[in-house]
Amino acid sequence: MNNQHDTIAKRLVCILQKFNSGEQFTVDDLIKEFEVSKRTIQRDLSERLNFLPMKKVNGMYALEEYCLGRLNYNDMRNFATLSSIRGLFPTLKDDFIVDVLNDKINQAYLVKGHTYEDLSSKSLEFKLINIAILKKYQLHFTYNQKPRVVSPYKLVNTNGIWYLVGDENDILKTYTLTKLVNVSQTLDEFVPKKLFIDTIEKNEAVWFSQNSIEVLLEIDAKIAEYFLRRKLLPYQTLVEKRENGLLVSAKVSYDDEILKVIRYWIPHIKIVSPIYLQEKLKDELKVYLNNL
Repeated sequence: MNNQHDTIAKRLVCILQKFNSGEQFTVDDLIKEFEVSKRTIQRDLSERLNFLPMKKVNGMYALEEYCLGRLNYNDMRNFATLSSIRGLFPTLKDDFIVDVLNDKINQAYLVKGHTYEDLSSKSLEFKLINIAILKKYQLHFTYNQKPRVVSPYKLVNTNGIWYLVGDENDILKTYTLTKLVNVSQTLDEFVPKKLFIDTIEKNEAVWFSQNSIEVLLEIDAKIAEYFLRRKLLPYQTLVEKRENGLLVSAKVSYDDEILKVIRYWIPHIKIVSPIYLQEKLKDELKVYLNNL
């Protein structure tokens, strides 16, 4: 694959440029140019770029005429923010964006991001939920074999996985998008609660709960740099730097939210408190070792 097309971000920007310049193209055209699979291009058009007012005529994709020529550097910055890649670069000033779009200069960059889940089978539900959020309509769906009536607030992507955050019976909850079944939109409007909006905007965790759990962890010096470089835990706070590592705290909604991270870093991480969580992890490890 050519270096100029070896990242999702660059490919999407190139497609945006094509749309903005009034080009018309087929899926096969993009497959040939970017040397990726048909599924990847379909995901680009149906999910990653589905906010664009695009049209498809006789298999040819193009931007609606009223939008032609209107994409500018602010649009690029907004797209970077929406895609959660704004912080990827040191700056997104106009001159830097020009460099990123310059084929001769952008060969100096190589970005390896998350592996994203395949949502191709959920594209209709994705659009339906998006409309319901914007129009403030309640949703009906089945989740974990239980019928639900939910006021949808936000579609959130964390580590490549999409979640729906909504209000069910006055409780803010998180639902894994791929687990939603029989999604349908109602015409019943709801009024978003400011408390829930603020909670979603400020929350660093994936899951929501009425009561958060504060966890204190000892981080071995061998992996300390990873936790200093960026936050690997929800609401991660540095409590103390030590010669043999770090003491950090985190806040989570559910036990497994923190345990799955701790399992990844064993044996270089230790739960200091709460004690019950430490015992729970020990029991899990005993079961694992016994199964071996």
